[in-house]
Amino acid sequence: MILSLLACALLGCLALIAYLSWSFSPRFTLAGAGLLSLLLAHGAWQTFRTRARGHRGGLAALTTVGFTVTAMTALFLLLFSTGCDCL
Repeated sequence: MILSLLACALLGCLALIAYLSWSFSPRFTLAGAGLLSLLLAHGAWQTFRTRARGHRGGLAALTTVGFTVTAMTALFLLLFSTGCDCL
């Protein structure tokens, strides 16, 4: 129950952020979404490719963590926001 409520609140906050950013500037919203997509794609590539060595530096580590956090948040929303009546 609490996790469903938390997922519903998170989904509402994400929708509010998207709405407010679009009303502020559609160009910056699209540019930010494109940049975020590139960073997440780089993180996914770094996560699933075969590594020649075990050390990740700087940007690769940051995008890998960003991709992992985003994937876990998406999984959390998929599992728990379907149970609330906010959709």
